[in-house]
Amino acid sequence: MNLTLLWSTLNLGLLYGLLVLGVFITFRILNYADLTVDGSLPLGAAITAILIYTGVNPFLATLAAIPLGALAGLITGILHARFSITPLLSGILTMIGLYSINLRIMGRPNVPLLKHGTIFDTLTGLGLSLRASQTVIALAVILLVVAGLCLFLRTELGQALRGTGDNEVMLRSLGVNTNRMKILGLAISNALVALSGAMIAQYQGFADINMGIGMIVIGLASVIIGEVVLGVKSIPGRLCAVVVGSILYRLAIALVLRIRFIEYTDLKLFTALLVTIALISPKISRRFKQTPKLPVADADQKTGISEKVGG
Repeated sequence: MNLTLLWSTLNLGLLYGLLVLGVFITFRILNYADLTVDGSLPLGAAITAILIYTGVNPFLATLAAIPLGALAGLITGILHARFSITPLLSGILTMIGLYSINLRIMGRPNVPLLKHGTIFDTLTGLGLSLRASQTVIALAVILLVVAGLCLFLRTELGQALRGTGDNEVMLRSLGVNTNRMKILGLAISNALVALSGAMIAQYQGFADINMGIGMIVIGLASVIIGEVVLGVKSIPGRLCAVVVGSILYRLAIALVLRIRFIEYTDLKLFTALLVTIALISPKISRRFKQTPKLPVADADQKTGISEKVGG
């Protein structure tokens, strides 16, 4: 694998890291299976692409994705918390609705950005190459988001959000409105996912209506890979671990695509197998670490033999 491919893999891993952080909030902190991700990522890409296409400043266009993503998560949260729709179904309903909304925003299935300036072009005037500018900006955004989440999750509101996923019944007994916590968590999660979509669209040079298909699986794979590989328990460590998992997932994809008999259409199968292996690996490792206990009769027999030898 050459240096250019590794560099591109790093950049993509960092950009998808925002998506993975959003999935981490719902999947690990809230214990909520949210499929809104498949709609909120192209939502962020769609609004940013169409604003840049019409001449809006790329930074303002990128920031516009955040409140729209939060609104998508807010709708999913309200459907679940206020109307008692199951987490899975509430996410599916929002995701389906977002497909038409995204198409209405873009006006067509694909919006190209190749001849328009993006946020990644801002540092090229300082002497950096485009690829280096992409790395610097992606890394800066990831570090800013990770630092912000670390600070937020240590606040009283953040502790309540974490407690909602750990023990919702206990939090309610303490007077915490867990429904509001779920809505807040879903809003934050999908805001990050939409931001990821906005930056990915600028990185690849276009926004496509189908770019969100399977994003929840990619997010889950990255979260699980990061946790399995690093195995850290603290919140800052886990946040960093899932970003590392996003990079490792992209690296695994790049390596698999270099195998001759593997085609691009096989990536979904590979992702499913990767997630399955990552999920079952901790259980398998624990089984190997467990030492088989001797039966009581055998233990007593060995004790008796040792006493006779000692006598």
